[in-house]
Amino acid sequence: MSAQLIQVGIIMGSKSDLPVMQDAVEVLKELGVSFEVTIVSAHRTPHRMFSYAEEAASRGIKVIIAGAGGAAHLPGMVASITHLPVIGVPVKSSNSIDGWDSVLSILQMPNGIPVATVALNAAKNAGILAAQIIATSNSEVSQNLLAFKKGLKEKVEETASEVEAMKF
Repeated sequence: MSAQLIQVGIIMGSKSDLPVMQDAVEVLKELGVSFEVTIVSAHRTPHRMFSYAEEAASRGIKVIIAGAGGAAHLPGMVASITHLPVIGVPVKSSNSIDGWDSVLSILQMPNGIPVATVALNAAKNAGILAAQIIATSNSEVSQNLLAFKKGLKEKVEETASEVEAMKF
């Protein structure tokens, strides 16, 4: 996003994670939250990972969403370097064992290095959570979230009415 200060950094271990992480991109666009997207591999580019995590706050980023598959070290390693909130998205990748290796690698962080963890492949929830964090100090994003949640409620009520009208 152009002239607006970037609020959320979306990083992933490899381009193969992009189809999952795209859901975070879409929901942040919908909610009016500025973001950037890049590849940062904890294993293949550790210096890039350190630089990204160390410099994110000084560039105005408020939240980092980190998606990773397999051993999924990226979210935890980034969280160990920065004071910013990190939301981990476990990705079921081709080298993953049913995705549980990714989930547990992100979920089981030691005390002192928290990573907010969403469900397997749930980048949309990571985007919503990042927007909720931004909304604590941004009234426009707060209003966008209220409208988003209202839309969710209305959709459920609409489908409930449709089901209730069915003749069983």
